[in-house]
Amino acid sequence: MTVPDGAAGPAGLVLPGPAGPAGEPPLARLLARGIQRTFAALGQASLTELILATGRRADVLAVDRDGTVTIVEIKSGVPDFRADRKWPDYTAFCDRFLFAVPAGFPDGILPPTCGLMVADAYEAVVVREPAEHRLTAARRKAVTLRFALQAAGRLQRLTDPCL
Repeated sequence: MTVPDGAAGPAGLVLPGPAGPAGEPPLARLLARGIQRTFAALGQASLTELILATGRRADVLAVDRDGTVTIVEIKSGVPDFRADRKWPDYTAFCDRFLFAVPAGFPDGILPPTCGLMVADAYEAVVVREPAEHRLTAARRKAVTLRFALQAAGRLQRLTDPCL
């Protein structure tokens, strides 16, 4: 079975196509690539569009060697930030929460307690460290397991798209 890019695949999962998941601005996809490159350089594993227990999708979720969970919410422009009221929900699923924005974004509108990255398609730089709120052991285990299962599922679908 072949599923076209951007169409619903097995179990209704939307498979990302060249332009990204439905509704994702192309700039956000490029920023996600730069963020993931930076996490990889730091020895962290990351996934984009990780589905959390609430059904919300974290733009980028990274796990480092000691189990610290970081969520990055990408904002491609001011209208994107102003329209989004769901980002506070992500903080219950991470130790560190950051916004990632392109250069030139007016960072004064972002909450000062959240971290801030400036990103492009090739890298991201943390310009403001986030406040750290450690997850409980049970929540950390649940998030880490969800990360592992989604990563393994994506890898399996690369080798067998019919799964």
